[in-house]
Amino acid sequence: MNIHEYQAKTLLRRFGMPVPDGRVVRSPDEALSTTRAMAVPLVVVKAQIHAGGRGAGHFTHDPAGKGGVRLARTPEEAEDAATAMLDQTLVTRQTGPAGRVVRRLYIEAGCDIGRELYLSLLVDRATGRIVVVASQDGGMAIEDVAAATPERILKESIDPSVGLSDYQARNLAARLDLHGRSIRAFSTVLRAAYDAFTTLDASIVEINPLVVTTSGNLLALDAKMSFDDNALFRHPELEELRDENEEDPREREAARHGLAYVGLDGTIGCMVNGAGLAMATMDIIKMEGEEPANFLDVGGGATKERVAAAFRIVLSDHKVRGILVNIFGGIMRCDIIADAIIAASRETGLHVPLVVRLAGTNVEQGQDILARSGLRIIPADDLADAARKIVAAVREEGAA
Repeated sequence: MNIHEYQAKTLLRRFGMPVPDGRVVRSPDEALSTTRAMAVPLVVVKAQIHAGGRGAGHFTHDPAGKGGVRLARTPEEAEDAATAMLDQTLVTRQTGPAGRVVRRLYIEAGCDIGRELYLSLLVDRATGRIVVVASQDGGMAIEDVAAATPERILKESIDPSVGLSDYQARNLAARLDLHGRSIRAFSTVLRAAYDAFTTLDASIVEINPLVVTTSGNLLALDAKMSFDDNALFRHPELEELRDENEEDPREREAARHGLAYVGLDGTIGCMVNGAGLAMATMDIIKMEGEEPANFLDVGGGATKERVAAAFRIVLSDHKVRGILVNIFGGIMRCDIIADAIIAASRETGLHVPLVVRLAGTNVEQGQDILARSGLRIIPADDLADAARKIVAAVREEGAA
C-alpha cells in the first residue's frame, strides 16, 4: 500500500525525522488562506499523487507548461498554482501516458538548500536484510544514477539480530562527504527512517531529496513510504491512509475477493493458482511472443465465486484478447474448478478465446466437464501447449 508525500512526512515526523512545515489543501481558496497563515517568504506547492517525477511532469491540458511542483512567493501565486493543478491530470514518467488526477496539494515552507542527497531503506531479497541505499546525487531518479554512475550508489546492510548501529550511520555520513553537525543530523535522519521502517512494516522508505541546508541541518524535502499489505492487520491506522482514487479499481476488487492481481500491459489474461505457477505462466507467454495482461493468483482454495470474480476482473481490461487458465488441483479438485470456469464463463458472457490447462486431483473428471459444456473452451495438455494455443487463438482473432 502506498501513501501520499504529506502522509509519509506526518508518520516520519513522529519518529524524529526533520521535515519542513507544510499543510494539505484541496481548493485554491484554501491555498490562499493557508499560505497567508504560514507567513513565510517562499512556499512550494506540490501535487499529491502516488507517483514520482512530479516536478518534471506535465499536465494534459497544458503539455508545455509547468509540472506538479511550483514555487510561490505570495499567497496569490499559491492560489494561482492551485487553480492550475487541482482537478487536472498530471503525467509523469511513473504514471504512464494516462496520468493521475490531482485532488489535493501540499503547501510546504521553502528552505535554503546547500546540497541534495538520496536516502532509502528497503528489503534486499538476496540477503534477506534491510539495506540502506544512499547517494550524493539527490533529486535524481536513483535508477538513472545507478545506470550512469553505479559507483555513486552507497549501500549498508543491516544485521537483523543487531539492528542499525551508530557506526553504520557515521560511516555512511562520511562517505556522503558530510562534516560536523551534518554527521549528527544524518544519524538522526537515518535512525528515524529505520525506526519507521521496522515499526510500521514498511517495504520502502525513500527520502529524495534529503537536503543539507546552508546551516548544515538536514531536512526531508520529499518522502515516499510503501507498506507490506500482509502486515496491515497490525496497523489499522495505516489502512485509514489508503487513497482509493490512486489505486487500480481492478486491484481493489481483486483484494475484496481474496485474489492477488496486478494489471500489466499485455493482451493475454492469466488466471492461475499459486504465485510461482503464475510467474511461470507469464514467462512462457512472453517466450511465445505475446505479453501477459495481468498477474492473477486465485489461491489454493478457489471457489466458484472467486473464479467468477477473477473472470470479471480480467475481462474488465479492454486490452485482453484471450484468457489462459492454468490450474494445478491440489487442495482444490479439478472437477470443482471446471464447474466454476463454466459458471463464470456463462455469467460474464465470455467473448474471447479461452484456453484451460488442468492438472492434479480429478483432472479427468474436470476435463470431461469442460468438454461437455458446449462452450468455446480450448483444452491444453500442459503449460507449453496452453501457451502455444492461446497465442495462436489470439493472433487468429486479430487476423480475422
